[in-house]
Amino acid sequence: MIRSGSSYGVTLRAVSALCFSLSFGLMKWAATLEPVAASEMVFYRALFGLPVVMLWVASQKQGLEAIKTKRPFVHLWRCALGVSGIFLIFEGIKHLPLADATTIGFTAPIFATLLSIVLLKESVGIHRWIAILIGFLGVIVVVRPGAEGAPPLVGLLFSLAGAFVAASVTVTLRQLGKTESATSIVFWFFIACALVGGTVSLFNGHVHSLAVIGVLSAGGLAGGFAQMLMTTSLRHAPVSTLAPLDYLQMVGAVLLGWALMSDVPTPATLCGAALIAASGVYTAWRERVRQREITPPSANASV
Repeated sequence: MIRSGSSYGVTLRAVSALCFSLSFGLMKWAATLEPVAASEMVFYRALFGLPVVMLWVASQKQGLEAIKTKRPFVHLWRCALGVSGIFLIFEGIKHLPLADATTIGFTAPIFATLLSIVLLKESVGIHRWIAILIGFLGVIVVVRPGAEGAPPLVGLLFSLAGAFVAASVTVTLRQLGKTESATSIVFWFFIACALVGGTVSLFNGHVHSLAVIGVLSAGGLAGGFAQMLMTTSLRHAPVSTLAPLDYLQMVGAVLLGWALMSDVPTPATLCGAALIAASGVYTAWRERVRQREITPPSANASV
């Protein structure tokens, strides 16, 4: 049951998930109207999302102090991973139906768990291993290797690689977040995306109509709001409560794919998405249970 004090955070997270869906959906739509390079998607997302992030920074009590960093080289590594990941994700979106690409993207938490075992030496119990197996079963259902009508292999490879890099970012953020504010992490990531996306677009970008520029710009704006709302939600509710709401992105992807591009998800995509979502929700629920077990009753009473 969600505590009343968490309801605001839950609302922010739900709206954030839908904004992420809108952002990716608009980028995909633009690519169906005219040729759009992944670098251009990265650039427009950063360029038009950055003003939203800047307004968010300005609203902080610390002001510009909030974007200062104590670990610039770790930030640089995080940005390199993050920019690489978003490039791969957008390439996947270009080649796959929106629902398929979004579903594959949600394998990132599965990869993050595996990476935490290898890199952070975290212990994983039977419940999380079950969740991992369920998640990978969902991937197999979506991919349908060798089946007629399976999603394009190139798109699947881009999306899976993007999910793996996103998982690597998650592991890095666990270390970076110990000394750096969320505001600083988000701000410098958007700056990196604008610089790298803009530079690469000089070489492989296209001349676009005003309509497509408008769609790309709207997608970037939605992405900025999504990032701001997602990060702000963490101030009002625990991650284990909020994480399952991210799967609303799958719902948004299905609806937007149908509305904008007439893409109807296959039964395999829907079944695979259900398995991957079940894996993530089960992991989040187990995390809540584990936190309650290790938190003293007096600490719970003060929340």
